[in-house]
Amino acid sequence: MAPRTKRPLTLRDVSEASGVSEMTVSRVLRNKGDVSEATRSKVLTAAKELGYVPNKIAGALASQRVNLVAVIIPSLGNMVFPEVLSGISETLENTGLQPVVGVTDYLPEKEEKVLYEMLSWRPSGVIIAGLEHSDASRAMMQGAEIPVVEIMDVDGEPVDACVGISHRRAGRMMAEALLENGYERIGFMGTKMPLDHRARKRFEGLTERLAKGGVEVADQEFYSGGSALAKGREMTAAMLERTPDLDFLYFSNDMIGAGGMLYLQEKGIDVPTQVGLAGFNGVELLQGLPTRLATMDACRREIGIKAAGIVAARSATDTDQGGGERVELTPTLEHGDTLTRE
Repeated sequence: MAPRTKRPLTLRDVSEASGVSEMTVSRVLRNKGDVSEATRSKVLTAAKELGYVPNKIAGALASQRVNLVAVIIPSLGNMVFPEVLSGISETLENTGLQPVVGVTDYLPEKEEKVLYEMLSWRPSGVIIAGLEHSDASRAMMQGAEIPVVEIMDVDGEPVDACVGISHRRAGRMMAEALLENGYERIGFMGTKMPLDHRARKRFEGLTERLAKGGVEVADQEFYSGGSALAKGREMTAAMLERTPDLDFLYFSNDMIGAGGMLYLQEKGIDVPTQVGLAGFNGVELLQGLPTRLATMDACRREIGIKAAGIVAARSATDTDQGGGERVELTPTLEHGDTLTRE
């Protein structure tokens, strides 16, 4: 028997296998138009049995966009972003839209490159972390004529829509808790600064509110590495050696905060009576620690859900209507075992 000539499967193949017109097959596979459930089932069954995969690039030539949503984040190693991605993926699951992820490593020049490559595929929308971008990146997003949702932050001017929390407000909330509990000698430790604009804004909110209460940050340290337990231990040891009379340590994220807490416990320093502690993000890892680190829930999953919802709703129409949505969520301060003095 002569071998079968291999060729790409087409709508006609699905049409012949299901017994309906090519136009009906197209409507079913694009989830457009009024098609009975019985016909839809026949078409989907035939397509599955044949192994047919629609040519989205061909479709994009007519529609000028593919059913992809570009999701651009600074890191996959940071425990914050998987929860955001989970919310995005869950929301887009039944919309016909598929998220694709690009990573910038907090570098503006890399963000430009990732954004350029993703926009070249003409996605149906962009979800991108942060409000601070280079002029080139902002120009690309403004010219894309698709929904653009900047996430994680609302302290600034978005290109289009934004969903997040106010990090300056989060810093002020932490400062108010410190003042209420009588902490006066405060040290701050931050990672990825100044490239992590959201951590910088929390620091600004913290220092502004403390100043109104007559308190200044007594010591601070920033570094450009990742968020690691070992780094938290190292930074805490160095800061307390340098400024031993500190009574509170505020960390830009939970991972270095947990490292600091482990160091203090190892040294027999009473937490929170001698030294109080707090991190940021409310990562799930903290739930497994015997001592609950004070932290702040940054609404990560909800941010992903709401951002994806905006893209899905606006992409469902033939023209991108709407825009300019601003969704501000409210973080929750969790005192844990390390903030409130006994």
